[in-house]
Amino acid sequence: MTVPPRALGSAGEDAAAAWYEANGYEVLARNWRCRDGELDLVVRRARTIVFCEVKARATGVFGSPAEAVNRTKRQRLRVLAAKFLDESPVRAREIRFDVVTVVGADVEVIEGAF
Repeated sequence: MTVPPRALGSAGEDAAAAWYEANGYEVLARNWRCRDGELDLVVRRARTIVFCEVKARATGVFGSPAEAVNRTKRQRLRVLAAKFLDESPVRAREIRFDVVTVVGADVEVIEGAF
């Protein structure tokens, strides 16, 4: 039986948020949207803000989900992060971009992916 893509994505974001919280991060935003797109997850630990792109797949048969975060997607995430920071009262000393892959029940966090 296949899992609908939206449910799979939501479950992946839940798993990613749980991983960050278990590792001392505070979730600032989930599915933050503006007219230019959406940030899956924004978390903070101390004064570091992390923008996370979550990619979930039921299996790894078609390769790593991280491969879907191409150059165009990375550029869009940078623009969205700048807009989030402009609109947010939260100030960061550092920012970081992570990619979180969820395949089945396995969660892999690629810190500083780009």
